[in-house]
Amino acid sequence: MTISREDEALDQKQFDVLIDQLLEDFPPSTTDPVTFLQAQFDRGLAWPHFPEGCGGLNASPARFTQTVRRLGQAGAPNAAMRNVIGYGMVAPTIVVHGTEEQKQRYLRPLFTGEEVWCQLFSEPGAGSDVATLSSRAIKDGDEWILNGQKVWTTMAHLSKFGLIIARTDPDAPKHAGMTAFLVDMHAEGSDVRPLYQITGEAEFNECFFTDVRVPDSMRLGGVGEGWPVAITTLMNERVSIGGTVPGRNSGPIGEVLKIWKERWADRKDGHAYAMRDEVMRSWIRNEVARLTNKRASDGRKSGTPGPEGSTAKLAYAEENKRTYELAVTLMGTEGMLMVDDYPKVRPNETGINSGDVRKRFLRVRANSIEGGTSEVMRNIIGERVLGLPGEPRNDKTVSWKDIPR
Repeated sequence: MTISREDEALDQKQFDVLIDQLLEDFPPSTTDPVTFLQAQFDRGLAWPHFPEGCGGLNASPARFTQTVRRLGQAGAPNAAMRNVIGYGMVAPTIVVHGTEEQKQRYLRPLFTGEEVWCQLFSEPGAGSDVATLSSRAIKDGDEWILNGQKVWTTMAHLSKFGLIIARTDPDAPKHAGMTAFLVDMHAEGSDVRPLYQITGEAEFNECFFTDVRVPDSMRLGGVGEGWPVAITTLMNERVSIGGTVPGRNSGPIGEVLKIWKERWADRKDGHAYAMRDEVMRSWIRNEVARLTNKRASDGRKSGTPGPEGSTAKLAYAEENKRTYELAVTLMGTEGMLMVDDYPKVRPNETGINSGDVRKRFLRVRANSIEGGTSEVMRNIIGERVLGLPGEPRNDKTVSWKDIPR
C-alpha cells in the first residue's frame, strides 16, 4: 500500500486508521513486544517514510513522526529504545546503500530488537576526522579479511551485528579508499572490551578485529564507496540524536521544572528570584530548540538528512549540558551525591535513559562528543549552511599511505 501525498489531511487520516487497526489487532498491554513490533513492521508502520517491504509505505517523514507519537501514547513498545543505533542510524543506511537481499535479511529483526546493531567508525587515531581510519580489509576470494581497532562503540557488548568502515585501498586518497561492511560481532577474531565512563557504566566499548572473515555479500555499497555510506550514517545519527521533537516541558527542562516546583516555588527570597530567572532563560532556550526541530521535522523530505541535522545536534548537545547543570544546581548539595556509587556494570541501555538527574548530568557530557563533536558541527554549519570558506586541507588528494601520522 502506497499512501498518496496529494492531500496531506487525508494522508494523516489514512495513517490514523492504520495505527488504530494495529492497536486493535495487537493491544500493547497484552501483546508480546516482539510480536507487536513484527506486526508494526509488516504493516509498513516501522518507518513509514521507508519503501514498501522495508517497514515503510513510501510516506512522508511527517507520517513517521505521527506514528511514533500515536504508538507512544498508546503504550506500544519502543523500537528505538530496544536498538538505538540500529533503529536511527544503521537502518536508514541499509535502505539507501543495501542490496535487496540485505534489506530483506536485516531490517525486520533490527526493528524488533531481535538483532541489536552497533556502529564501528571511530578509532584511536581517527575520531573527528574519521576518514583517516586505518582498520584494513583485504580481499581474499569471496571474503574480506578484517583487521583493526574501533573505539567508543555504543552497546557493542549487546550487538549481533555492526556497521564498519575499513580501509580497502591505502593507495587512494583517504575518502576514496574506504569500504563499508556489515560484520558479525560474534565472528571468530572479534573481541569487545568495556570502556567505563564517568557514570561508572560501560555503555561504550573498544572492539578489536583480528583476521575476521567477512563475506563479500556483507559488503554495503561498492568497493571504495565507504565514505558516502559513512555520510549517510552520520547525517542520520545527528538527526537521531538532536532532531527529535519532545513534548513541551519534557526531557531535561521537565526535570528542571519538577525540581523547581518541589524545592523553590514557595520561596520569596532574592536567591529564589534569581534562580527563577535562570529557569525561565533555560525554558526559553529549550522551547526555541524544540519548536525549531518541529519545524525542521515537518518540512523534512524523504532521503538522507542534510546539514540541518548538525544544527539540531549542536543545539541539543550544548543545551542538554546547560540544562542538567541547572538541575543539579537547584538540588543544592544533594546534587553532588550519586545514588548508586558508580557501579562497574555493562548496561542494557544507554545511560541517557537513566531516571536519576545526577547520573544524567554526568552522562550528557558525552553529548558534545558522540555523533560528531560540537566543534565539527560548527564547521559543518559554517561551510555548508553559511557558505563560509573551509579550513585549509592539504590531505584530501594525497594517497592515504603518504599522510603523516
